[in-house]
Amino acid sequence: KAAATTTPARANVDGEREQPEQNQISVKKSRVFTFVEKTGLGHQHGVEGRLKSGSIQLGAEQDAGTLVFDMTSFDADTDAARSYLGLEGSTSSSTREQVNSNMRGAPILNVREFPTATFSIQSAKLITDKDTSGKSRYELSGDFTLRGKKRPLKFVAEVQQKDGMNHVTGKFSILQTQYGITPFKKALGAVGVADRLTIHGDLWLAL
Repeated sequence: KAAATTTPARANVDGEREQPEQNQISVKKSRVFTFVEKTGLGHQHGVEGRLKSGSIQLGAEQDAGTLVFDMTSFDADTDAARSYLGLEGSTSSSTREQVNSNMRGAPILNVREFPTATFSIQSAKLITDKDTSGKSRYELSGDFTLRGKKRPLKFVAEVQQKDGMNHVTGKFSILQTQYGITPFKKALGAVGVADRLTIHGDLWLAL
């Protein structure tokens, strides 16, 4: 009797152990970029983050998927983040370490207690089919949970087939104070960041 054989796990072009299944995101290829506006004499920041997992069922009117953000991966002022968000120049490693320490610490993201954030997508309704650029537009609606606080969220995403996947892009804004975060300030408030954050998703979804 021949010995049973096992099929090795597939590795896709992104280097993932398994090819993402239909409607699942590629965690290797997908990114989240957050724009942080300054107040006073502060500095604008761009933050690069990754997702732990996620799926979006485009066109679904209920139970359309979930995105799980890996908050421990959020990294301030990477060259990729600054370029994506249109910020000029690079940031020194020592400055980035200081910003990351503040950002990940208990007063702000508190990644030790809240290592993930979640967007539970209730619906992903088609708004317009492909336009002249080849992109379709969907309204994503659901609940966003950050630091254990859940609030409703709705925004428009653009979708275009590219490199054998659905490239999904979109952005939304949140107020830090609505999630129990006091925006960073120092020097009696002369240096700090704004309450509003703008979060850009650049996701790759398996067909």
